[in-house]
Amino acid sequence: MDSKDYMKLVLDAASKGHSTWTNPKVGAVIVKNNQILAIGHHEKFGENHAEINALSKLSKLTDAKGATLYVTLEPCSHFGKTPPCVEKIVQAGIKKVVIGQIDPNPIVSGFGVDYLKEHNVNVEINDIYPKFNRSYNFFYKNNRPLITIKYAMTLDGKINHIRNNRSILTESAAYMDSQKLRSQNQAILIGENTFKIDDPELTVRLNNMKFSPIRLILIKDINQVDLSEKIFKVNSEIWFLSKTKPKKDFSKNVSIFVDDWTPNKILKLLTEHSIQSLLIEGGSSLQANFISSNLVDNFVVYIAPKIFGGQGLPAIFGEELSKIMNLKNLQVKNLKPDLKITAERDTNVHRNN
Repeated sequence: MDSKDYMKLVLDAASKGHSTWTNPKVGAVIVKNNQILAIGHHEKFGENHAEINALSKLSKLTDAKGATLYVTLEPCSHFGKTPPCVEKIVQAGIKKVVIGQIDPNPIVSGFGVDYLKEHNVNVEINDIYPKFNRSYNFFYKNNRPLITIKYAMTLDGKINHIRNNRSILTESAAYMDSQKLRSQNQAILIGENTFKIDDPELTVRLNNMKFSPIRLILIKDINQVDLSEKIFKVNSEIWFLSKTKPKKDFSKNVSIFVDDWTPNKILKLLTEHSIQSLLIEGGSSLQANFISSNLVDNFVVYIAPKIFGGQGLPAIFGEELSKIMNLKNLQVKNLKPDLKITAERDTNVHRNN
């Protein structure tokens, strides 16, 4: 095996982390004399990082003396929920660290590399994983969450057959795919009409979800909310973004934020709480507001083989765009009988068509 093989191995290890929450997924492999001594990954938010998990699998720490550590992300050098990884790496006598990417988090970025070099550890930076931990990287580069809009629609672009009535569009394969999408985001946002018409729980119906996405509802008057709604039946975090102050008590898992909410104000709130990814699930006017504010990065659209016609509600309906939004990296997946289309906003295009 060569360096590329080991870096692929650490990426595979990193991908096993499913409960890292706002921490990045990280993998680590310790190699000595062309032999793999240990493999580790960051398993859960607040617990040991990948480097420490790999070192802990050695029979004794001194086995790592003179070894090379391959790791997807720059080792941390600060005290957070765990001690600095770089100190343990130096203590173990590792002579070389191969890093897949410098950490974009400013409290880490470059400091881990500096510490290792200052302690005579050879450091090699490949910078080969810029698209891994995408929302984590995006958050620290852009100082806001990565935003994805998701909706299901008919072939004629409708999300509801009859206004103010919920329409079930897609089948089981698309449903399960959308659940996976929810699990990959730290917050889910819906508007008032979607909340009242669909009466959703906004939960993830997948096993082993240690951290559920925060459920956000944009609403005019919090005092008009019915406490019998399904969303209150699940004891995970709920944020109401209301224009009015509450006059009644809510359970401990409910937070109420009062403001005259705009897309930019919502993102500011999420950024202040270190939320790195937001999934918007309707309705059509809320989606239009975010698009017209030029704040949407990804689209996930499920297309059902149906035609509603008539006065069915369009998928995006509301504020006009100042210019056409161009998309890139279009992908189509068959989720029989439905289709899934994904696309990213093309930030390099500035023309009107």
